[in-house]
Amino acid sequence: MNSLFKALSHPVRRRIIAMLRTGPLASGDIAAAFDMTWPTVTGHLNALKEAELVSTERDGQSIRYRLEISAVEEAMAFLLDLTGTGKTDEEEIR
Repeated sequence: MNSLFKALSHPVRRRIIAMLRTGPLASGDIAAAFDMTWPTVTGHLNALKEAELVSTERDGQSIRYRLEISAVEEAMAFLLDLTGTGKTDEEEIR
C-alpha cells in the first residue's frame, strides 16, 4: 500500500489517474497532455504501474494504459477506515 500512496502523492500521476477514469488511453495520448519529456512521463506511468494503479495492454504499435479500480478502491477503503467514516472490523463481523 505504501507504493500506492507514494504514486498518488505526485500531481502529474493524479492527473493521469483522472484522465484514465474515462477509459484506457494510449501512452502517446497521455504524454501529449503534459509539457514534459517522454522519459519523464514514462517514469510517472511506471510508478503507477508498479503501484498496480494501472495496467497495460499492447494495441498495435502503442501501449494502452487502463485504470485498475480495485487498487483505487483499496486505497479509498483504507482512508475511510482511517477517518472513521468506513466500517470497522467489528462492524463487519456483525
